[in-house]
Amino acid sequence: MAKFESTIKQVPYPQEAVYNNLSDLTNLEKVRDRVPEDKLQDFSFDKDTVSVSVPPIGKITIRICDREEPKCVKFESVDSPMPFHLWIQVLPVTAESSKMKVTVDADIPFMLKGMVSGPLQDGVEKIADALAMIPYRL
Repeated sequence: MAKFESTIKQVPYPQEAVYNNLSDLTNLEKVRDRVPEDKLQDFSFDKDTVSVSVPPIGKITIRICDREEPKCVKFESVDSPMPFHLWIQVLPVTAESSKMKVTVDADIPFMLKGMVSGPLQDGVEKIADALAMIPYRL
């Protein structure tokens, strides 16, 4: 398994608001219009699952496998070219702000590791950047 971690992102919303939004994937409706159609296609979701087609990788579906209120939401791949786990940690900084980190643990075949490690690290950082910009409301 190879681990990829984002830098820590500052979020100007309370930990509880961030956790509540991230632990219910129907909240993705609020940011659907921000998803670039040229990068992600067939974007769909329900309370526990999100699916998207990412050219040239293909379809990826992840499901929430664990919720540790109010600090962590863990996901597992359901449909993906490579098995992986993803988790989002949220910790309080003040009563009105928090910090977040995204981690991916992927089962990358040895022969592909050198080729996909850079893009995966970049992808994890972009996910964290996007999550830090969401307007989280209670």
